[in-house]
Amino acid sequence: MKIRILILFGIFAIGVSGCSSSSPKEQTLIIFHAGSVSKPIHEVSEAFQKLHPGVKILHEAAGSVESARKIIDLKKPCDLFVSADISVIEKFLWPQYTKEWYGFAGNSIGIAFTQQSRYAAEIGASNWHELLLRDDVNFARSDPQADPCGYRTLFVWQLAEKFYSKPGIYKKMAAKDQRFIRPKETDLLMLLQTHNVDYIFIYRSVAKQHGLKFVELPDSINLSNPQLEEYYHNASLNLRGKNPNDSIKQQGNAIVYGVTIPQNALNRQLAQEYLRFLLDRNLGLRIFREAGHTLPDSVLIFPAKTK
Repeated sequence: MKIRILILFGIFAIGVSGCSSSSPKEQTLIIFHAGSVSKPIHEVSEAFQKLHPGVKILHEAAGSVESARKIIDLKKPCDLFVSADISVIEKFLWPQYTKEWYGFAGNSIGIAFTQQSRYAAEIGASNWHELLLRDDVNFARSDPQADPCGYRTLFVWQLAEKFYSKPGIYKKMAAKDQRFIRPKETDLLMLLQTHNVDYIFIYRSVAKQHGLKFVELPDSINLSNPQLEEYYHNASLNLRGKNPNDSIKQQGNAIVYGVTIPQNALNRQLAQEYLRFLLDRNLGLRIFREAGHTLPDSVLIFPAKTK
């Protein structure tokens, strides 16, 4: 997929002038978003509403694949869709359900835990795959068919076999603790905080936001480094496709969060204004950076326009 670089000021040909709404009439904006951005996207919305006091914003958190299927299968109206994996937008929504989308933030996958977790003093980047397979240790992950964090966790395990030169890691990890699989990554937090599990596979930003201890995995397996994109392609998984009988091959990629205005948006003009606010480096992107996300040098715009 070809991309264009998005220069934030002066690029949005979306009919928005300024940052404040001139209409006193209450308007509603519906945002579907990944669970991992719940905290920063609510903060962005609160900041946006201070400039637009007549705007009501409805947030609906779910796994990004699940959210895309709400648009495709359930035909639910959505003014703005924020995905933890930008490729979900391309593979599930484009070109029928959206025409343009943006990549705006990064992250990494690691292992979160608490001081009460078994072997908390022992776990590290070199031994996690051995420690988590102990019989007296439980870990949780999210559903790979509903949530990017779920299939990214499986990619970590696949890449770990090559990185640590230990075949069998993926199969053993995938077979263990399946009762602790949950629909989205933020559902895992309660399991950890109530000590039902010792560890969870989750994004670094979420661990930071909740004050959790975190094992930083090597770049070769944590999906954080765009320069290792080709290496990450060594991991893959088949997901359920747009239709019940279809499947989509999902490859490992460097983590990029994406945002788009679906074709079924009920309040497109307001969504465009919110999008401009979100992608401003001094407004929405600042909030995401403070919440633990990495930011690219420039926001990316997809797909490329041909001359």
